[in-house]
Amino acid sequence: MTHPLITRLTDEFSWPFLNDKSSLIEFTERAGTHVLFVPGDPKRNLESADVAVILPELKMAFQGKFDCAVVGTDIETDLRQETGVLKTPSLIFYRDGHMIGGIPKVRDWDEYMARITQILAQPVPAE
Repeated sequence: MTHPLITRLTDEFSWPFLNDKSSLIEFTERAGTHVLFVPGDPKRNLESADVAVILPELKMAFQGKFDCAVVGTDIETDLRQETGVLKTPSLIFYRDGHMIGGIPKVRDWDEYMARITQILAQPVPAE
C-alpha cells in the first residue's frame, strides 16, 4: 500500500487494513454488508488511486448501507482467485460472510450507482 490516496483510507477514515486470512474472515463475517477494496499495484495501475477517491464518496451516497476495508497484497491474489473478481482495482461485496458481488476496474458514477444498487438487493446465498 504505497499510494497516499490508498493509505488515506486506513489512516484518515480508519478503515481496516486486511492483510491476513483471519482478519479477512472476521471482517466479512460480521453482520451487515461490507466492501473490500482490492487496489492491486497502484504503481502499475493508475485506476487504483481513482477508486480510492471514489469509494468514500460511494459509501456516503449509500448512506451507511455498507462499511469498507482495504485488502493488502499478502492476501490479494488468493481473494481475487476465490471470488473470481480478477481485475484490479476492484470492489468485492460481502454480506454475512458471503460474497454477493464484485465490480472490477474503475467505472463511471452512474454505473457504480446502478451496479451497487443491484448488488445490495442480492439475497445472501443459501448455504
